[in-house]
Amino acid sequence: MTVLLRTRVTAIGPEVADLAEGGVVILFADGSPPELAEVSVLHKTEQGPSDGAPAKGASITLGPVAAVITAVGSSAWSKVLEMGHVVISFNGATEAERPGEICASQVDPQALVAALKTGAIITIAA
Repeated sequence: MTVLLRTRVTAIGPEVADLAEGGVVILFADGSPPELAEVSVLHKTEQGPSDGAPAKGASITLGPVAAVITAVGSSAWSKVLEMGHVVISFNGATEAERPGEICASQVDPQALVAALKTGAIITIAA
């Protein structure tokens, strides 16, 4: 397995749980503007990101929650490379609705909310 991105959660915005209950997680690298931090999972990269974007079928884990990537928007990985930002939608969609979005298989929303805590590891691997 090749790790494309491994990052550690450093802070959870106050509105993250509401979004996660709907299957959406927004990642932003540490140092994001305060208005974005409210809805974001802030993180510090430990490995990667790789030059190449993940393909459909790659895995994504947030702590104990695991999913399979089902679609990658056209600019999603370039935003990860540039600013550590991506929207992850756990909706199982086979086409990303927005260019900056990564779609993944559906997960239990309560488990997703519980997994999003400071210190959790997020990994995208092929």
